[in-house]
Amino acid sequence: MKKSAILLLITLFVPFLISAQGVSDALRFSQFEVQGTARAGAMGNAFGALGGDFTSVSINPAGLGLYRSSEFAITPVSKHTKTESSYWGSNVDDTDYKFTLNNISYVSTLPTFKTNEAGLVSVNLGIGYNRLKDFSSNALAVGNGVDGSFMDYIASYANAGHWSDHYENLAWETYVLNYDEELDEYWTELGDAGYGQNQRKATSTSGSIDEYSFAIGLNFNHKFYLGASYGLTDVYYREAWQIYEVDAAGNIPYFNDFTFNNTLKTYGYGHNFKFGAIYKPVNEVRLGISLQTPTFYRLTDEHTTSMQSAIEDESGRLSNYEEYSPRNYYDYRLETPLRTTFSGAFIIAKKGLLSVDYELINYGSAKLRHGGDGYNFSDENMDISDSYKTAGNLRIGGEYRVNNAVSLRGGYQFQQSAYNSYALGASQPNSDANLNVISGGIGYRAGTFFVDVAYKYSFINDFALPYANPIEGRFTYPEPRWIEQKIINNDVLLTLGFKF
Repeated sequence: MKKSAILLLITLFVPFLISAQGVSDALRFSQFEVQGTARAGAMGNAFGALGGDFTSVSINPAGLGLYRSSEFAITPVSKHTKTESSYWGSNVDDTDYKFTLNNISYVSTLPTFKTNEAGLVSVNLGIGYNRLKDFSSNALAVGNGVDGSFMDYIASYANAGHWSDHYENLAWETYVLNYDEELDEYWTELGDAGYGQNQRKATSTSGSIDEYSFAIGLNFNHKFYLGASYGLTDVYYREAWQIYEVDAAGNIPYFNDFTFNNTLKTYGYGHNFKFGAIYKPVNEVRLGISLQTPTFYRLTDEHTTSMQSAIEDESGRLSNYEEYSPRNYYDYRLETPLRTTFSGAFIIAKKGLLSVDYELINYGSAKLRHGGDGYNFSDENMDISDSYKTAGNLRIGGEYRVNNAVSLRGGYQFQQSAYNSYALGASQPNSDANLNVISGGIGYRAGTFFVDVAYKYSFINDFALPYANPIEGRFTYPEPRWIEQKIINNDVLLTLGFKF
């Protein structure tokens, strides 16, 4: 188990750049489902033509023009997320629970004091906050007697001439990665013994994308509405994952176990503009269209890793080793795709309504730009274009007014997978990873006060790799198996507000 005294490698490549500023980043911050108020949540967020709710500012700001009075509202939410994972025949669940804020908003209605209802009837101004995406989740995958190891990924990069303080050096300093001078090969005891160890990967994510909006809505003749908004987005994302491998059967010489910890934080801000229009050809019908510019983000990645191991010497004595990487920071920019929404709403006998939105996004048009070291991301942007497609999001909502005080609501959302079925030279199992959201709720009005309650149930089936595939080179390694996951969210929203 002796190490070579001389390390003949030059630092040419940092895998961190691939993992942190890769294709997954573009999708992570481009794909979201607006959270917003309880009324909108209960109705599938289908408010592109309906308006009259601050959630619409994040979809079609023309909806602000439908307000008839000023309003203040706040929406706390209780969120429960369960991730069911299947890996190497083992099924494991993990959960996350949190209480947070989805929305807080203020709308001011400014009448024009005209003596007739022709032309510009009112001007409405809005300022508020909507949560666009919540990253909170925990996942656990367990495999026993696996064929392959996270160390294959490390060894493959080392044998290709790449070396990083965040990966290869940790395995080297903790005596899990070895070097054979005669063969000029980096190797591990796990691969040399034919594997068979137990493996566990635990992943925890947290953070959110929040949007602070400043909007204006114009009401012309109570038939035509125009709106525009400026959105300032705040991003914080934290992903911490840990891989633990142990030779529980005692079949791998010298090796007992190792733990590899990886923490990535991404934070920054962005801005966008939204423009929209709503037209009422008759009082019972509303038609809407809106356009959201790309969100232009300035982001920073903060990356750290660490590794612990327990290694036996030739006498069978167990020694523990531990090594930490330096903390790396990397600045870059991200341009998300343009979003277009077509909407329709129908009022039914003054007792009910039905609303439909259809949103189009070309996820392959996202762009990484201006790396802090001058890197231009040309390869990553080609991969983004190859990996992602134009996808549609369908939102449907309905409301039935029981009486002047009580309304019942229901909704459904379908968010199409952004993945191409075949990309980067391989079949993409997540091409069918569509998000489904089923929702319902109730609203109560008493004078100027209102309260809305909603329940949302969402689920998505997707696949994740426990670690990246080893790169091709002089040596071949087993490819990791996919972890099959079902992510289930149960949200309870409560909106409290009053009109004045």
